[in-house]
Amino acid sequence: MVPTDFKALILRFYHLQSERVDTYRLFEEQLVHEITQAFCGISTEMLEIKGKLHHDFDRPALSEHIDKLQSKEKQKLELTVKLQLARQRAQDHPEDEGCQEQIQEIKHEIIKNKEALSEIMQDVKYDSEELD
Repeated sequence: MVPTDFKALILRFYHLQSERVDTYRLFEEQLVHEITQAFCGISTEMLEIKGKLHHDFDRPALSEHIDKLQSKEKQKLELTVKLQLARQRAQDHPEDEGCQEQIQEIKHEIIKNKEALSEIMQDVKYDSEELD
């Protein structure tokens, strides 16, 4: 259930983002199906928050930040899967030196992605406190 008052909505947003970060930590420990379900549930509620911020609270900037966040989180998930596959390939083919190079490239992309996510979160923080 998505909260209806502004402050609770912003707090729920932060909680969901934190939950998403924690879910990434479970990536290697859980089945892909369970992870996919968790991300799907989080994304669905994030989209509800986005809609409420835009329509109920007339905060299109915050809504736009959530759009950007969702896009970057999708990219992060894809990169995380790509990294897992590259690690598996490196384990299966230790003689292939290109595998380690590919792993490093993907890790670099993940770092850039996390930096972009951090910037978006800063924008959310600034814009949600602006008219609080």
